[in-house]
Amino acid sequence: MKYLIAVDGSKASESAVKYAAALFKSMKGDNHITVITVQDNSALKMFKKFTPKGAVDDYLREGADTNLAWAIRFLNKANVAHDMAIKLGHPSEQILKEAKAGGFDMIIMGTKGRSAWADTFMGSVAQRVASASKVPVLLVKP
Repeated sequence: MKYLIAVDGSKASESAVKYAAALFKSMKGDNHITVITVQDNSALKMFKKFTPKGAVDDYLREGADTNLAWAIRFLNKANVAHDMAIKLGHPSEQILKEAKAGGFDMIIMGTKGRSAWADTFMGSVAQRVASASKVPVLLVKP
C-alpha cells in the first residue's frame, strides 16, 4: 500500500506520522510512505515584488523544512522507509492532487492543524480532503 502522510508541524500531524509508522510496520507486503507538506503561498505572491529575489521562496522552503523535520527524524529513527514531497498552493488541493498523481491508497493526516481560527469560518484542510478524496482518508487526533 502507498500512504500519503500530510504534515504541517502541528501536534496532530505528529500523531498522524506516529500512527502511520505503526501501521506501516504492521502491514506485510510492499508498502511505501510519502510525507507531504504544503506551503500556502497565495498570500505571499504579492510580496515577491517588494522583496529580494528568492526571499519568499527561501521563506517557504524554511517553513517546509521545519514542518518535515520532525517527521523525517521520527521515521528514520523508527527505520521506516519514506520519501517526501513539498508543494506550494492551497493545502487541501495540493494533497488531493498528489494523492491522485502518485496513485496513493490512503491519505493519513491529523484532524487539527495550526489554523484553528480560520477553521471556524472555512472548514479545516482535513475536512476538505476527507470530503473530496477518492481514496480513504485516515484522520488521527492529537
